[in-house]
Amino acid sequence: MKDSPKPAPAAPDAFVDGYLPYLLARASHLVSGEFHRQVEAAGLSVPEWRVLATLADRPDCTIGALADITLTKQPTLTKLIDRMAADGLVTRRNGALDRRHALVSITARGRARARALLDQAAAHEQQVLDDFGVAQGNQLKDTLRRLIALHAPR
Repeated sequence: MKDSPKPAPAAPDAFVDGYLPYLLARASHLVSGEFHRQVEAAGLSVPEWRVLATLADRPDCTIGALADITLTKQPTLTKLIDRMAADGLVTRRNGALDRRHALVSITARGRARARALLDQAAAHEQQVLDDFGVAQGNQLKDTLRRLIALHAPR
C-alpha cells in the first residue's frame, strides 16, 4: 500500500450520493463485483466462495454462524452445504452436544479450490486499498469493523 492517499471527491449534491447505506452498498457492489468475476472464472459461485473462504481458517463452524458470516439465509445455506458436501468441498457432521447444530468443515479438496482464490482476494484487496495509503486504508477497515460491531444483532 502507498503512504499518500488520493484526494477525496467533492461533496455530493444529491441526497443518495451522500447517504451512508447507499455508499456502503455501492462500494461493496463495485469492489466485490471486480473479484466475483475471478471467483466465477474459477468455477465457483459467490456463495460457495464465501463458504470456503470462511471455513479456510474456521474449523467446525455451525450452520448458523456460517450463515451470518457469509450473508446467506440459513435454509439457502443448508441446501448449498449439502451440494458442497456432495462435491467433496466440505463435510457436515452433528455437533457433539446437540445433534441439531451441524458443524461444517472444509475438506482438503475444498481447501485446494480456495487456496488460489484466497491469494487472489488478498491481492485484489491490496489493489483496492493502494489508492488510500497505508494509514487511511487501515482506518477505513477499522471504521467498518466498528460500524459492524455497533449495528450487529445482540
